[in-house]
Amino acid sequence: RSKLENLINASYTDRNYKGIFACCHCQRRTFEHVKLLVQKGADVEAKANGEFFQRHAEIGFYFGELPLSLAACTNQPDIVSFLMENPYRRADVTDRDSRGNTVLHTLVVIADNTKENTDIIAKVYDEILVQHNKLDKKVQLEEIENNDSMTPLKLAAKLGKIEVGLHMLHREFMDEETRPLSRKFTEWVYGPVHSSLYDMTSIDTNEEDSVLEIIIFGSEIPNHPEMLQIEPLRSLLQDKWERFALKLFLMNFLLYVVYLIIFTAVALYRKDGKPPFPIENFPLDHLRCVGEILSVFGALIFLYKTINHFCRNPPNFRVLSIDGFNDIVFFLQAALLLICVIMYGCGQEEYVGLLVLPLALAWVNLLYYLRGSKQLGMYGVMMQRMILRDLLHFLSVYCVLLFGFSAVVSAAQNLTADIQLQGGRLTTSVNKLSYSDVRFTILELFKFTIGMGDLQFTDDVQYKVYYILLISYIVLTYILLLNMLIALMSNTVERLSNQSENIWNLQRAFTILDMERSLPKPLRHKLLSRSSRMESSRNSMDTRKFFR
Repeated sequence: RSKLENLINASYTDRNYKGIFACCHCQRRTFEHVKLLVQKGADVEAKANGEFFQRHAEIGFYFGELPLSLAACTNQPDIVSFLMENPYRRADVTDRDSRGNTVLHTLVVIADNTKENTDIIAKVYDEILVQHNKLDKKVQLEEIENNDSMTPLKLAAKLGKIEVGLHMLHREFMDEETRPLSRKFTEWVYGPVHSSLYDMTSIDTNEEDSVLEIIIFGSEIPNHPEMLQIEPLRSLLQDKWERFALKLFLMNFLLYVVYLIIFTAVALYRKDGKPPFPIENFPLDHLRCVGEILSVFGALIFLYKTINHFCRNPPNFRVLSIDGFNDIVFFLQAALLLICVIMYGCGQEEYVGLLVLPLALAWVNLLYYLRGSKQLGMYGVMMQRMILRDLLHFLSVYCVLLFGFSAVVSAAQNLTADIQLQGGRLTTSVNKLSYSDVRFTILELFKFTIGMGDLQFTDDVQYKVYYILLISYIVLTYILLLNMLIALMSNTVERLSNQSENIWNLQRAFTILDMERSLPKPLRHKLLSRSSRMESSRNSMDTRKFFR
C-alpha cells in the first residue's frame, strides 16, 4: 500500500468522528473529487462509526457509516452510481454497518414521511435496486436482514415510515429486465378500474415477524392504524375477516353469551351460609356444581389469553387506549373470580361480596364484541377514549374537591355543641348530626354533585361558613366540572370522528390475528387468504406468493 493510499485512507481517531476519511466528504457534492480519490485507492468500504454518526445520538447524523450510504442519503445518484460501478474499486451494496443496515435500510431510517423527502428516497432506492440487478441478479438486496432481523420493508413498518413503505409495496417496473423487481403487477386496466397482484413476501402471517404482525402489534409505532389502510394490507385483512375470522368471531361471541348466562345463574342461585357446600339435592346441586366448574374453567382460559397478550404487548397507556382496555378488564374478571374460588374453598362467607365484581366485569366485557360491527365498534372506541382521557381527568380533579370539602365540613361539624341550663346546672350536649362522619359527608356531597343533595342540615349549623362552603362546592362541581366534562366529551367525539374508524380497523386486526394464531397449524394454512403462486423470471427456482 503506497504512502498516497495511506494518506487518502487516514481516518479520524476521535471517538465522535472515528472512521471518517477523505472519501466521506462526498456530502460536499464534488463528484470529480470522489472520482479522483477512488482512482487513487480510496477505500469505498471504510466505516465512519463515531458517536456523531450513530442513529440514536442526540446531536449527529446517521448515514449508515459507509460512503455509499452517505451518497444515497444526501441525494447524490451520480456518486452512488459511480461507487457501485467503476473500473477501480466498486462498493459492495450488500455491505452492512455496525447495526447490520445496508444502504436500503439507511434510506428507510432517514425517511420523514414528507412528500419531498419520500420522492428523493424513492428515486435513489429504485436506482440502487435496478443497478444492483444489472450487476448481480443472484443476490436479492431487499431480503437482506439487519441485526434486528429486519428487511428494509419490515424496518419501514417498524419505524412507521408509511410513505416509503407505500412506495415499496406499490413499486412496479414496466420494462422486461427490471420487471421482476416489482412488488405490484397490474393485470388489466379498464378505465378507473384495475386488477393488480401484490407480492406477499414478508407481508402475510405465514412468515415469522411479518409486516402485518409488526404493524398490528407495534404499540410504539405512532401511525400504525393509518398504515393498515395501505394496500394490500387493508384488502388482506378484509379477506381474512370474510373467509374465516367473522365465523370464528361469531362462534366466540355465542360461546361467551352461554358462559355469561351460566356464570350469572351460578351467582344468582348460590347457597346461603358458610362454604363449601355439599352436593345433596338432585338435580339442582349437580347443575350448580357443573356451572361453577364451567365458570372457573372459563376464567382460567381468559387469564391465560390475557397473560399471553401482556407478554406480547406489555401494558402501557398507548396500548391501553387502543386495545389493551379489554385485556385488562378480562384479566380483572378472571383474577377476581379465582380469588373468590380460593375464599370459597377456605370457608369465607365474604366471597359473596367479591363475587359481584367479576360478574359485573363479565357483563361489561360483552362490549368487546362490539368490534364485530363497524358502527358499534367505532362507538366502542369513543367510549374507551372518553373513559381513559376525559372521564379520568374529571375524576382526578373531582376527587380532590370531594374529599377536601368533605373533610372541611366534617371538621367544622364536630365543633358544634349546644350549652343549655337545666335544673340550675350547665349541661353540654354534642350535636349528633351525621355530617360529623366523613364517609357519610362524602356520600351527601356526591348527591349535591348530581343535584340530589339535602339542604335541611344547614338549618341546625352553628357557623354560617357552611353556606359559603356548600355554595363553593356546588359551583365548582355541579356547575363548572360537569359542564367542562360535557364540553370535553363533545370535543372528543368531533376529534375522533376521523380516527375512530382507523382504530376500530386496528382492533379488528388484533382480533383476526389472535383467532388465526389460536388455530392448529394445518387448519391455519388452509384458511390463509387466497393467493396465487407465480414463477418469477429472476430464477426458475424462485417463486413468490401473490395476493389479488
